[in-house]
Amino acid sequence: MAPRGPGLLVALLVLSLCALAASTKPSPCQCSRLSPQNRKNCGFPGITSDQCFAAGCCFDSNVAGVPWCFTPLPMQESEQCVMEVKSRKNCGYPGISQQDCASRKCCFSNTIPEVPWCFFPISVQDCHY
Repeated sequence: MAPRGPGLLVALLVLSLCALAASTKPSPCQCSRLSPQNRKNCGFPGITSDQCFAAGCCFDSNVAGVPWCFTPLPMQESEQCVMEVKSRKNCGYPGISQQDCASRKCCFSNTIPEVPWCFFPISVQDCHY
């Protein structure tokens, strides 16, 4: 029978890194730019804001009937580029390269098909917890 020590150690290390990454408090833009009706629950009934943020989630109890602890928007290279897909305003053309998009001082994300990949940034002044 082979020793399990190294495999178990690697598994624990991976789990620890995942937990550490998930426990990073999201940026204000990742939370405030998500429409309440698009929130995906990230907590449990009675969760506190500290518990929610510790889990790497957003917390906002100002809107009734939607999750208060919810999954944040994905992080982008720049806070100005964090927004819901439906909020993207086209800044390019089909097939634009990341370099051409950057030369226009716009955001670029090609992870979602059939939406603008090159889009105008939004001011971060409106982001708050």
